[in-house]
Amino acid sequence: MRILLPPSETKRLGGRLPFTPGSLFLGERLAPTRHAVRGALEAVSSDEVSATKALKLGVKNRDERLRNLELDESGAMPAVERYTGVLYDALDTETLDDEALAWVGEHVFVQSALFGLVRASDAIPGYRLSASSRLPDLGAALAKQWAAPHEGALAGEQYVLDLRSKDYAALAPLDSLGAAHTDYLEVVARSDDGEVRALNHFNKAAKGDLVRRLAVSAPTIGSRADFLAWAEAAGLEISEGADSDVLRLVTAQGVPAASR
Repeated sequence: MRILLPPSETKRLGGRLPFTPGSLFLGERLAPTRHAVRGALEAVSSDEVSATKALKLGVKNRDERLRNLELDESGAMPAVERYTGVLYDALDTETLDDEALAWVGEHVFVQSALFGLVRASDAIPGYRLSASSRLPDLGAALAKQWAAPHEGALAGEQYVLDLRSKDYAALAPLDSLGAAHTDYLEVVARSDDGEVRALNHFNKAAKGDLVRRLAVSAPTIGSRADFLAWAEAAGLEISEGADSDVLRLVTAQGVPAASR
């Protein structure tokens, strides 16, 4: 099983590790695109006015563009530690034991707008770039830059569960990754009146909680059937959605109780 997560705009600063781009997932294959995106990002980040527009910065976070100019010097940390925010707070890797952390490192990937698909354990620096950003020097949206290089990126994998948002899923379309079977997971909540509704803020928390539960139990999952059987045993309500490649996680009050 492989799990695909979105990144987060909010990130921890610093890092104790060196940044070595060649060590990232699919280093040789994705290197040209990583180099092109980085070059375009550094170019726009060198000018405050251009960066503010391209990176959608406000008055209070305008200086975040400077992170893009010190990628080699600012220090790196595992991607799953770099990102913060609702999903990653719910995952809460700082309180996982070594076995659970190892499971995350082996099974979880993050879709970065700057680095493409990276393993949870890949060490990356802090940066500012989102999937919807437009970098003038690239001449095309990030989705067009990243989609082709990711084709077949997960060939040979038996089962992939996609928790990414639509903007980030477009950077590496699920049906092009080459896995034997793939599912997209949507999160909905059942209210007291029995109606099921889509979530927003709690969507991310529920996804982080799900990954945490998987890490803690460290199951061996090679198919949708395996995943659904694990979910039922874990007390989670996950069922097949309207589309053949969609699963639906239903929560009672937005967020399942986290396993601690």
